[in-house]
Amino acid sequence: MNVTEIFGSYVFNDAVMKEKLPEETYAALKKAVKGGKSLDIAVANTVAAAMKDWAVSKGATHFTHWFQPMTGITAEKHDSFISPVGDGTVIMEFSGKELIKGESDASSFPSGGLRATFEARGYTAWDPTSYAFIKDNTLCIPTAFYSYGGHALDKKTPLLRSMELLNTQALRILRLFGNTSVNRVITTVGAEQEYFLVDKELFNKRKDLVYTGRTLFGARPPKGQEMRDHYFGAIRPRVADFMKELDTELWKLGVLAKTEHNEAAPAQHEIAPIFTDTNTATDHNQITMEILKNVAERHGMKCLLHEKPFAGVNGSGKHNNWSMATDTGVNLLEPGKSPYENAQFLLFLCSVIKAVDEYQDLLRFSIASAGNDHRLGSNEAPPAIISIFLGDELTEILEAIDNGSSYSNKENSDMEIGVHVLPHFPKDTTDRNRTSPFAFTGNKFEFRMLGSSISISGPNIILNTIIAEQLEQFADALENAKDFTSALNTLIRKTIREHKRIIFNGNGYDDAWVKEAEKRGLLNIKTTPEAIATFIEDKNVELFTKHRIFTKEEIYSRSDILYDNYIKTVSIEAQTMAEMAKKDIIPSILKYEEHLAKLVEIKQESLGFKPDPEKAILKNLSELCNSVYETTESLTKELGEAKSIADKKELSFFYKDTVIPEMQTLREAADEAERLTGREYLPFPTYGDLLFSV
Repeated sequence: MNVTEIFGSYVFNDAVMKEKLPEETYAALKKAVKGGKSLDIAVANTVAAAMKDWAVSKGATHFTHWFQPMTGITAEKHDSFISPVGDGTVIMEFSGKELIKGESDASSFPSGGLRATFEARGYTAWDPTSYAFIKDNTLCIPTAFYSYGGHALDKKTPLLRSMELLNTQALRILRLFGNTSVNRVITTVGAEQEYFLVDKELFNKRKDLVYTGRTLFGARPPKGQEMRDHYFGAIRPRVADFMKELDTELWKLGVLAKTEHNEAAPAQHEIAPIFTDTNTATDHNQITMEILKNVAERHGMKCLLHEKPFAGVNGSGKHNNWSMATDTGVNLLEPGKSPYENAQFLLFLCSVIKAVDEYQDLLRFSIASAGNDHRLGSNEAPPAIISIFLGDELTEILEAIDNGSSYSNKENSDMEIGVHVLPHFPKDTTDRNRTSPFAFTGNKFEFRMLGSSISISGPNIILNTIIAEQLEQFADALENAKDFTSALNTLIRKTIREHKRIIFNGNGYDDAWVKEAEKRGLLNIKTTPEAIATFIEDKNVELFTKHRIFTKEEIYSRSDILYDNYIKTVSIEAQTMAEMAKKDIIPSILKYEEHLAKLVEIKQESLGFKPDPEKAILKNLSELCNSVYETTESLTKELGEAKSIADKKELSFFYKDTVIPEMQTLREAADEAERLTGREYLPFPTYGDLLFSV
């Protein structure tokens, strides 16, 4: 396989456009993209024709406007290229109008009250900053999705808005430092993706996996991840074959798949790409999740992207490595070597520190989901408390600036502290902190709280917006300063002093940190309903509307959608548990009890033995079966009560505070019963079966 030949071979990328488009058309397209202007229809027609010819040459027969609605996954409606010519034959056509704009029935997509159900019209608009690609013989055109009234109904539109906002404010800062060569600042992201692979046949025997994507019952096997022998271990042949095809399919689509390895838990793996701009990275991560599932199917497996598919076993996250870079190739979070670079780095660093401190609630909100609630704070994910890890050396530098004292670097040369004299230090002067939600790793920040199934657009919208807000405040203050250097020193020192509470380099799993965080005044938002409630607080509504990331209506609609998603997720899980308990678990326990009762009778009456083991197991199982039955009845009653609660916020808290604890009680009894029930009587594959099936 020639990787360089297949890479991007199914993408209408810049190289293809240069080859296929007339020189003037290519120049007009690039100018329109760079300036954020609409394309002239004549140019659009030429681009569309070239795109169609290229796609058809690759075997494509259809096109689709590929978009990202508020479901969290992608959507597409396919139309063929065929057009009748009147003599019973067809030609293949694709117009600029079809390229630029499409219409989709939007009535069944989440809108959060932005529109009535009977109002079906929705539009898709081509995003020329993201390359078109071919998937399953269909030309996929990345698009934004919006309503008849102009409201954003997707995750791409606000992401693009936030990227443009950060570009505008970052350029203001660079100009203050005399940099006139940079024309654009982009945010870059590399999203590490964790997932599980289980045997498809076993998957189909578990209603909980089929309906919810996670196991709602299951006792832990004697061996899990305790020996750490799976992590970075030799990849099994079946998985290696899967990974080989996965890489090939991703490379064809221009996805920069770079790293793959076994993760901590049995059957758990990870794939990581090379960094790219945030819009492309978001598209690519959505593609990656889809291709993971499709390729797994072809290898007789199921890919699980749930954040916590197995209780008591390592969950799956998605580490969002975020930074800022200029169009001249400079990473703005690179500490640098010269005084000029030092001062600039410190100011951008301070913008991140201040943003994370002031908008802890929004960062926690950005990764909130019913699935992620099971993962946060366990040994594979950071706690729900937001904090920043900077490492010892950088923290000491900031402390020295705050105190106005000197800093001694690794070469023991004392330096007067000021923005012009930050010592150069290599990227890895400190160890990584896997318990930190937001860790500086040399020239980027690793946001580690994301769950594996989430679209990375949400967290990056938040990051871009809150940091752009700080850059705007900094630019406003410095542009009007009489003495720039003095004002810069004062601003950096003031920011560090007022927001250093958010910096924590210790163990996030330690109970002492919870107390310390509370003492510092940091938030500890443990669950999704609590996190969603913060989104519509006045300061957050003001932030988003001020910068035109969301309208007020779009903010409230997203809050409504997220409450609805949480409610439906937990409701489906609870109903599935009740059904499995009634139809599978209780009958299996009763059958084993019947078997034990017969043994008791045989031993006692026919053989004259004391059936003490059988009696003890029978007694325990009978008590557990009663508990499973009674808890199931209680859970069913609570689900009935939930139907009478109309307010979505109130209902989400009811599920959190009442239904989920009942589900946990039911699970504990059922899992204990599983440990006592004979193997041949168990109603579905066990954890041991699933985790070691591939």
